[in-house]
Order: sequence, then C-alpha cells, then structure tokens
Amino acid sequence: MSALLFAGCTPVLDKQLLKEGAREFQLNHLVETPEVFKDKLFVLGGVIVETKLTEKGSQIEAIFVPVNSSDGLRDLDRYQGRFLAVFDKSRGILDPMIYKKGRQVTLAGTFVEVRKGKIDELEYPYPVFEVRQIHLWEEYSYYPYGYGWGSPYYYPAYYNYYRMPYAYDPWYYRPYPGPYWPPPPW
Repeated sequence: MSALLFAGCTPVLDKQLLKEGAREFQLNHLVETPEVFKDKLFVLGGVIVETKLTEKGSQIEAIFVPVNSSDGLRDLDRYQGRFLAVFDKSRGILDPMIYKKGRQVTLAGTFVEVRKGKIDELEYPYPVFEVRQIHLWEEYSYYPYGYGWGSPYYYPAYYNYYRMPYAYDPWYYRPYPGPYWPPPPW
C-alpha cells in the first residue's frame, strides 16, 4: 500500500531538471526582459491550444499553467498567458493527434526568445521554450453523476436495467418487473 502511495507522489520529470529549473515565475516577466532569462531552465505546465509540425520539429502552443510540487498543474482557471514549446525533429515528433487541443502537459524547457505571433487577429508576444523533457498527462473523462452511491451508473442500480424481469436483486427488491412497467398504484 505504501509503495502505491509513494508512486503516486513521484515527480513526472527528471529530478535533475526539477532541481535546476525555476518553477515560480511570471510569464510576463520573460516577455518584458527576455535577455535576463535567456538560456535559463524552467519547469512549467500548460493546456495545449494547438500542436503543429514544422521544418525544425514540433511546436506546441499552450496556455501557461504553473506546476505544483508533484509537477501537476495548478490554478487552471487563472489565465496567465500563452507560450510556445519547440521540440527538435532530431529527437522525434510530437504527433498532433496525441498532443491535441485540451490535453495537459508538464515540461522542462530552456527559454530561447520572445516570438511575435497572432491569436486570431491580435498580435501576441510568445515566450519560446526549447523542450528538454515533456510529460503528457492522461486524458480524463467527466462523468457528471459519478459512479458512487446514488449514481445512476452505480453497479446495483445500473444492473437492474439489464436483468430479466423479477430477477433477484440483493440491494433493492422490487415486487414488480424493472423500469419498463410503472410501479403498482399502491
């Protein structure tokens, strides 16, 4: 049990990169004074807006999200800007079908420059990071009702809909057949 607990708390990036990289920073400081931060290592998170393949490799445009102590994303609701993460093609590619819009990433990257780009028709200065290591978080599905007690998908309740009429149900005994017939008037 303790092995599972510790495995859940292990960082997703290399420990050496985590030691060297800065986690607590504001993206706008990099835009305002890029010469101060050039070639420095940062650990950051993001929600992917777009991934595209270029002549030099893969490029991810993402919304910046600071990371917590276990490299997970925190403050997803607070907008702090966008950034570009470039991945050299000599190391492989980041497939746009896997690194797609809405997926969450944590990465360690070296700050390279500020590049002018556009968000729709708005001109925008993008901080650019060269990726040293990247972690793509698992996609999660949102189940509005959950799967616990009281949920329509909870095993005992869900199971009743696919059973033969009058089948024995240890959690809920019905004197009338399943949901296809109305309950008796009494």
